[in-house]
Amino acid sequence: MQTFNAITSRLFDVVLAPFGHRWAWFDLLLWPILAGVVALLIYKLVSNQQGIADAKRRIMVNLLEVVLYRENVLGVLGSTARGLAQNVRYVGYNVVPMLVMIVPMTIVLVQLVAHYAYAPLKQGDVQLLEVSLAPGTRVAPRDVTADFPPGVAVEAGPVRTADGRVLWRLRMLEDGDHVVTLRAGDAVEQKIVPVGDGPRKVPVLRTRTWEALLYPGEAALPAGSSFETIKLATPQRDLNPFPSGEGGILLWFFVASLVAGFLLRKRLGVTL
Repeated sequence: MQTFNAITSRLFDVVLAPFGHRWAWFDLLLWPILAGVVALLIYKLVSNQQGIADAKRRIMVNLLEVVLYRENVLGVLGSTARGLAQNVRYVGYNVVPMLVMIVPMTIVLVQLVAHYAYAPLKQGDVQLLEVSLAPGTRVAPRDVTADFPPGVAVEAGPVRTADGRVLWRLRMLEDGDHVVTLRAGDAVEQKIVPVGDGPRKVPVLRTRTWEALLYPGEAALPAGSSFETIKLATPQRDLNPFPSGEGGILLWFFVASLVAGFLLRKRLGVTL
């Protein structure tokens, strides 16, 4: 996971935000359109275009038969059954292209979320830092400690729970990307706390699970780490007029890429 995240992050850290992270609208318009074009090209290359066209034609024929011969009950039932069979055939032709497309689409989406879904904290903000210990670890919550930099003050905590979580309430004092050092037994990990200095790629979560693929802002935790997750509560960035947050970017990305793909399908010679 870490190697994959490192490669994709290095690439997108270069190509995203060419005019700075303040101009989020540029990437939020450009990349869904590019993703729609790439999805069309993949679909055209991987799918059975002739089979899809034939299945669509047969579905239309079956629908016309239902309309024209609606007084013939047996005929309608037969046409309906054949139409359903062609629908299954059509869906089957789409399975492989969809599985192939989902990889590049997800990579682009994850990077857009990492760069634009969250805003740095501000001086005076109070947020929670939460650590979850890995299931089965021999380290107890009481053994978890943390070192905080001068720009971050601990207002409360650590609060330790029976289910292996440790929480601190932090107040942000100075701008900068502050580094908190966490220890659990022999394991030592760090978490970035971004404060001020304008919009940028904001790290939210470090984890050793597959979710690390969805949060490339920081390195994934090692597979054998005593830590399961290290999470900092972080505010969403206001992307007005675009929808904000992870869910907002997800919705916008798929709607915009689908619209772009639909509008460009004939120009690219793709049968959907």
